[in-house]
Amino acid sequence: MLDATCRDDGPFRMLRGVLGAAGAAALLLLGACAPQVQEGAPPGETPQAESAPAGQPAPPQVSAEEVLEDALDAPEEFQLTPPEAEGLPPHRVGLLLPLSGPRGDLGQAMLRAAEMALFDVADEQFALVVRDTKGTPEGARRAAEDAIAAGANLLLGPVFSSSVEAVAPVAEGGRVPVVAFSNNREVARPGVWTTGLLPGEQVDRIVGYAAAQGNQSFAVLAPDNSYGELIVQAMQDAAERHEVEFVDSRLFDPDARDISEPVKALAAYPRRQQELKQRIAELQDQGGAQAQRELRRLNNQDALGEAPFDAVLLPIGGDRLLQLVPTLPYYDIDPDEVQFLGTAQWAGMELADNPSLQGALYPAPPPDSRSRFQERYRTIYGATPPDIAGLAYDATALAGLMARRAVQDGTPPFRVFTQESLTQRNGFAGVNGLFRLNADGLVERRYSVIRVTPEGHRVADPAPSSFAGPIN
Repeated sequence: MLDATCRDDGPFRMLRGVLGAAGAAALLLLGACAPQVQEGAPPGETPQAESAPAGQPAPPQVSAEEVLEDALDAPEEFQLTPPEAEGLPPHRVGLLLPLSGPRGDLGQAMLRAAEMALFDVADEQFALVVRDTKGTPEGARRAAEDAIAAGANLLLGPVFSSSVEAVAPVAEGGRVPVVAFSNNREVARPGVWTTGLLPGEQVDRIVGYAAAQGNQSFAVLAPDNSYGELIVQAMQDAAERHEVEFVDSRLFDPDARDISEPVKALAAYPRRQQELKQRIAELQDQGGAQAQRELRRLNNQDALGEAPFDAVLLPIGGDRLLQLVPTLPYYDIDPDEVQFLGTAQWAGMELADNPSLQGALYPAPPPDSRSRFQERYRTIYGATPPDIAGLAYDATALAGLMARRAVQDGTPPFRVFTQESLTQRNGFAGVNGLFRLNADGLVERRYSVIRVTPEGHRVADPAPSSFAGPIN
């Protein structure tokens, strides 16, 4: 969140009228607004910014209605004031969203989140050039061309990886950076960042934490698609990095109703069943009181021994997760003996009453900042935002705050959004926690580890408060 010492009251007056003083929230630009992050800061604390110099002039008061007036009044084109118009803000940023088409609801929610960021951070020197991608690569390409022609020095979006691919050459030709909302690392490159929550980074975080808790052998049960293959590769990399054993992986048809066969294979269930039968036969041949006691114990089991791993990653969410989880203990992958692990897809799911998931762990952005954003969004718009809306908020707030700092420092608009300024190593803190843009186009994040309990989701390990030092 934006530390109070980094802003004046002007841009917050309107939101305070809606939400009260405690409701106005924004983004902390650690690199531009704060001092160097101190190493060894207490876990979970956000590094504090220095106070603004005494007597520093306050930026002009924001007029968010004027900034978005044309966009909201012209839904077909989502046009803002043309660049040659008198009085146009010098800092213009393109926002490329699927405002129409099959995913228009998603784009509209992201636009509303961007509006929140405008209220929170931007001043009258900043404007969004909102363009509709229509959810297609061709629409995204045209939207990018139009936004750049309107004077945008930075593009926020598009959402889908195919659209990012279409926009990249246009942006490169115009020498305009792209901060996209995709989580497909394959479309990231220098000057084109993918801000979505990357699966590989989540896997590394949860494997590292589980290994630190004593788990030494891992397995994966993932959908049979490109995402599942990415997860398996991420597990291989994480196992090597954290010096644990990657025992096995099984892929299941994401559209199949019956997924028992991959579960049985992962559990080595047929082999363990056969071993149980053999052991029972041996004990029957032995006879004696001790053999009879072991026979009575084995007669209550379906297979011999434990699963061949002590932690299993289930990188799915929603109804599919709830369908899958009961099959694991049925085939003797016992949650009392095997640590169940998930991904950020588990965040927000109702899991407290699921007996198989008690004690399960998953990585996620720090829940406090996300929940505050969601509550404010619901207060303003009367609906719960999709998770991806937080990306639109963070990107818009980041751009708005960088523009404000540029006005204060006298930096020309065309030098504000550069590779150097966007890849500040201290990073930024927003709705989805601490993040920084790397030179290769990937976005590095710091995740909390969440535990599922009967009382709900609880933080087991807070997200690191800086990028200094290693994490599990």
